[in-house]
Amino acid sequence: MADTVKNAQETPDVEQPWAELGLKEDEYQRIREILGRRPTGCELAMYSVMWSEHCSYKSSKMHLKRFGALSKETPRGALLAGIGDNAGVVDIGQGYAVTFKAESHNHPSYVEPHQGAATGVGGIVRDILAMGARPVGVMDALRFGPLDAPDTARVLPGVVAGVGDYGNCLGLPNIGGEVEFDASYAGNPLVNALCVGVLRHEDLKFAKATGAGNQVVMYGARTGGDGIGGASILASETFDEGGEGKRPAVQVGDPFMEKLLIECTLELFAAGVVTAIQDFGAAGLSCATSELAAAGDGGMWVNMNEVQLRDHTLSPEEILMSESQERMMAIVHPGDVDRFMEVCAKWDVEAAVIGEVTDGDRLVIEWNGEVVVDVPPRTVAIDGPVYDRPQQPRQAQGEIEANTTASLPRPADGDELASTLLQVMGSPNQGDKSWVTSQYDRYVRGNSVLAQPEDSGMLRIDEETGLGIALSTDANGRFTWLNPYQGAQLSLCESYRNVAVTGATPVAITDCLNYGSPEDPEVMWSFVESIKGLVDGCAALGTPVTGGNVSFYNQTGETAILPTPLIGTLGVIDDVTRHTTVGFRNAGDEVWQLGSTADELDGSAWAGVVHQHLGGVPPRVDFDAEQRLAAVMAVAAREGLVTSAHDLSAGGLAVGLAESALRYDMGVRVRLEGDAFVGLFSESVARAIVSIAPENSGRFADLCAEHGLAAGRIGEVTDIGEIEVEGQFSLGLDELRAAWEAPIPSALVLA
Repeated sequence: MADTVKNAQETPDVEQPWAELGLKEDEYQRIREILGRRPTGCELAMYSVMWSEHCSYKSSKMHLKRFGALSKETPRGALLAGIGDNAGVVDIGQGYAVTFKAESHNHPSYVEPHQGAATGVGGIVRDILAMGARPVGVMDALRFGPLDAPDTARVLPGVVAGVGDYGNCLGLPNIGGEVEFDASYAGNPLVNALCVGVLRHEDLKFAKATGAGNQVVMYGARTGGDGIGGASILASETFDEGGEGKRPAVQVGDPFMEKLLIECTLELFAAGVVTAIQDFGAAGLSCATSELAAAGDGGMWVNMNEVQLRDHTLSPEEILMSESQERMMAIVHPGDVDRFMEVCAKWDVEAAVIGEVTDGDRLVIEWNGEVVVDVPPRTVAIDGPVYDRPQQPRQAQGEIEANTTASLPRPADGDELASTLLQVMGSPNQGDKSWVTSQYDRYVRGNSVLAQPEDSGMLRIDEETGLGIALSTDANGRFTWLNPYQGAQLSLCESYRNVAVTGATPVAITDCLNYGSPEDPEVMWSFVESIKGLVDGCAALGTPVTGGNVSFYNQTGETAILPTPLIGTLGVIDDVTRHTTVGFRNAGDEVWQLGSTADELDGSAWAGVVHQHLGGVPPRVDFDAEQRLAAVMAVAAREGLVTSAHDLSAGGLAVGLAESALRYDMGVRVRLEGDAFVGLFSESVARAIVSIAPENSGRFADLCAEHGLAAGRIGEVTDIGEIEVEGQFSLGLDELRAAWEAPIPSALVLA
């Protein structure tokens, strides 16, 4: 029998395209050392995709280990799975567990916005499915270049359509997320997708190929030529100006196939015929085989001729690298294969046995009777390169911190305050996002309790008891640019607070860390400082990190994105009927502000919108105050003390009041002490506004005092249809709404 591996051993001097596949020269030499020979073409393809930045985390893994020092206990129970698994799994009580994770699909979404975003959703859904859970909801956090930039008119509609089409076709509600704009994201949009799933504790699955003789089954869509080197290599390099021309590297999704795959997989779990499972994501067959084998107790043998193809011209290297979507791999006991195939046939899902688990320590793959891969699987999937990239604090850091907002002109009177509020509310980042969210089905499946534009999404988990979860995603690139340690903590605090104001108790986080090139020492410094900030912040808040994603090389040429550490916070609520919503509802309700306000305007929405200014020092973090606020809101929701609650973050009290008033067209009258401008536009942390029926104000005041939370009445809800700041200005809701709703539709119509 001809043996490609033997030929590689006998022809050590054959030139190989390692550089074209994204490998560095020293990485290629290391592969030769591992194998004791040059790699075959298939082995080279496998190592190249699995050792890419996107798959191997080679520039980040040594720093991500810091998260391992955090507690594995949450305020509600233990972590059942965490970092290193397909997704984190959290015990939420009553025998239920929730698995959730966020991932990036940034570069593919610039190249081909619709398919790049759609397959980002599909990929994260399969990660959740692979843990044994039913996916029950998705979220998306999006960043684009300036709203009026020509390319935004191409990327924004395509990404939104891709997210909506895929999620809607799957029948998964999209319950939250973000849309923001900044010049740094031009050419490098961020498409971060989150999925959440539910399972019983006993249904938890892991990706480990164990048991010699067990069969390796590949099922789902057929393998094609789309996505070869897509997420793995495309997301591991910096774009040049021609990046949008890389269309063949973007995967093509089929949500209807994925829906069948979900239902088929869940029935396979229920039938007890799966011992381990792995989705096909970045790096395709290379990833699924090597990761399953590396995590197991033996090796694996695969016959690639059994892989079902939709393009029979593919070379074996291309089959290994293909990132065709809607595919899964299962480890099945030989006696269960027939039943496995019956379930797949029921759902019209193709399946084929392509190999088996062996008692050795090698991953061996054959093609046309030849051994084309013979490698130690750990060297492919786990023991790849680890880089301690140079880090260098920004030389201009001192100048950045000194460039505060203190010298910027501030509104001098009430008319200027009103004009400032209109300007901020009418800006792309604070403006209405319903053009985006209206394209998403938020209520399919019937368990959506809260969705956009609420502070968090909320889902009912158990119909009888009312047990539910809340989820929020947040990232503040402006604050993180000013101070990466503090900025990452501020993103964490905002996500934590958004969950808390709904009445849920924050219990755990996932992250999606988006940065520029790790080969830039200043970018690497920013990344590491952000991780340190998150580790310290999560330790203070008691919210372990369950897993996440790192996306590097988000830059075009020398222009890196704002460092964007996206934080997804999971909260648990015992009874979803006791939740709290954002909008003012009842004229006569008292309006209270919770938390303390300081003159903290550096990096604020006001500074960015009115003055195009970014400099100074971000707001001071106060974890203790955040926890006190969360504790008060949980009790207030449970006892029905508040009729609305809204966190204060970007745009401060002014934006919080405006959004609460616009939600249900209720007016509000407030009285502010001290500097009205600071009171309205400061972005101090650990703050919220609530509306309270007068008969509940006494109990609420006592509750705040019990927890040491600064709180006070600042006004009341009215039915007059305006926002009034006594002694300063009155602004009609119609005028405010017109400014707020205009940015995205106007920009796209003009485009």
